[in-house]
Amino acid sequence: MSTLTYPEVGATRLGPLPDGYHHLHHRTRVGRGRADFEAAGAAVTEWRLHRASGARVQASADRAGAGVGVRVSLGIGPFRFTAPCRVVWAEYEKDRIGFAYGTLAGHPECGEESFVVELADDGAVWFTVTAFSRPSAWYTRLAGPLVPMTQRWYARRLGSTLRRIVAEGRTVRG
Repeated sequence: MSTLTYPEVGATRLGPLPDGYHHLHHRTRVGRGRADFEAAGAAVTEWRLHRASGARVQASADRAGAGVGVRVSLGIGPFRFTAPCRVVWAEYEKDRIGFAYGTLAGHPECGEESFVVELADDGAVWFTVTAFSRPSAWYTRLAGPLVPMTQRWYARRLGSTLRRIVAEGRTVRG
C-alpha cells in the first residue's frame, strides 16, 4: 500500500489545519430534515457526488471507509489530471456522515480533503468541504494561485451538485 505524502493525517477531522498549506473551508446548505441528510450522506460516501460533478472516480470499495483506495480524474483529454488518494477516515454517525482522503505519490497536490454532511439541530442539512494542500508537481507549483482558486470553484460545484442530487431525491421520495 502506498504511503501518504504528508504527515498531518486526520487533521481535517480533528483540526486545526496545519501551517504551511493552503486551507479551504466551504460550507453549503443542501437540504432539510433526516431524509435529505441520509440522501446527501449516501451520495457523498458512495462516490455519486464526485461522479455527478464531472469527476471520474475509481475506488477499491463501493463506499468510503478507512484504507479505501481512490483515483479521482478531472479535466478533458490531454488536460486530464489523475489524483491517487486513500481514505484516511470515515464516519457514519447519527447527525454526521463523511470522509477524508489523503494524497498518495503521483497526486499533483500534497494534503488532505474532507467531505462531510451534517444535520443541524434546526433540521438544516449542511455539506462542508475542508482541505489543506500544497503543490507537489511542477505544474501545480507553476500554476501558483490558480490552484487554490480552482479548488474553491470545485468545492462550490460539489455543494451545488449535492443540493441538486438531494432535491431530485426528494422529488422521487415525494
